[in-house]
Amino acid sequence: MINTRIQLQSFIIFLFCIVQTNAQEILTLESAVKIALENNYEIKIATNNSSIQETNVAVGNAGMLPTVTANILDNNSIQNSSQVRQDGTSNKLNNAKNNNLSYGVGLDWTIFDGLRMFAKLDQLKELQKMGEAQLKLTIISRVSDVNAAYYDLVQQQQQLAALDTTIVISNQRMTLAQNRFTIGKASKLEVLNAQVDLNTDQVALLRQKELYANSKILLNQLLARDVTTEFRVIDILVVDSLLSLSELRTLAEKQNPQLQSQIISKKIAELELKQIKAGRYPTIRVNTAYNFSESKSSLGFLSQSQARGLNYGFSASLNLFDGFAQNRSEKIAKIQIENSKLSIDQQNLALTSQLSTSFQTYLTNLELIILEDKNEQIAKQNLNITLEKFRIGTITTLEFRTAQLNYVNAKVRFSNAQFQGKLSEIALKELAGTIEL
Repeated sequence: MINTRIQLQSFIIFLFCIVQTNAQEILTLESAVKIALENNYEIKIATNNSSIQETNVAVGNAGMLPTVTANILDNNSIQNSSQVRQDGTSNKLNNAKNNNLSYGVGLDWTIFDGLRMFAKLDQLKELQKMGEAQLKLTIISRVSDVNAAYYDLVQQQQQLAALDTTIVISNQRMTLAQNRFTIGKASKLEVLNAQVDLNTDQVALLRQKELYANSKILLNQLLARDVTTEFRVIDILVVDSLLSLSELRTLAEKQNPQLQSQIISKKIAELELKQIKAGRYPTIRVNTAYNFSESKSSLGFLSQSQARGLNYGFSASLNLFDGFAQNRSEKIAKIQIENSKLSIDQQNLALTSQLSTSFQTYLTNLELIILEDKNEQIAKQNLNITLEKFRIGTITTLEFRTAQLNYVNAKVRFSNAQFQGKLSEIALKELAGTIEL
């Protein structure tokens, strides 16, 4: 009778879990990453910044194209004028009107500036690469955050399952204690202890449910969607145990976005020096214009004049002395290049250090996963044996409770070991720039 009731309770809980699972979306990691790439605000901002740098790569922005301007000038005046000529005659006119009108189109083109414009264009291209590297860094960082948040939910979901199991066991214990009390084989104290332990397990389950719900809100925020969106994650958490430190280092040297950014910064500094050195060469500009002018005067030798035609010419300038500003600028630019080299070395050292420490943590976590897996299996066997002994009354409630808690703690530790191992894997792949997008 007791076994039948226990089986019925377990079946009802199982059906309830199935109904709840079917009512919620199963969110895979691939879907979560896809949603983040489409919606995440930081990724969108970084994408826009990269587009700005791409738009800036233009020959006109580098100063290679001419500038063409249209202009018009119209001056009018009304004056009281008087004139005395050389021969002694004079003219006088009140409210004399004067008008000067000119308009035209002009072209100005720098055809040589010491090759500064070519260095500028190359610098704009490197800035575009910098924007792409920053975008990649943002994407990898956010995808890494999504991975971590997702697998955090996986391990919390596993812990919820473990706590659900202990609730079922505690309910079984409560039923057994109540039946034994009814037939006079146990005291009221055993029933009360069973009730206290059941309440304790229910409190732990409620706390875990709260943490699980808040973690889902955090993942929804990373996905930039309605934070109240309901979903479930998969129950499988597998750690890649085949990572190699030497391979990760090789990949990091080629793909790590932060290191790539430092290398690009050095190239930008070198191109800046080229632009500064262009100041030692002459600058040559050509110009041309087609203008029309008209002048009208109520008083004077000419009452009206007109002119139209083409103007053209060139200008050249060479800096002969500027207070040694050219030398100072070149010296500062060379120091900037040296700083860029130091930053690359610093980033390489930091990257190597992070990979080494993260890989050591990764190896430790792999060993812990194996150990905690064995502990869980042992704890489960121990619980099964203890449960049978408790049913026939050969062990105390304290021994049963100890075995029960050992099993739950073993499952939680195993789940947490898998999660920590996954975090180590994610960190290593993020550093190597190989995290799956």
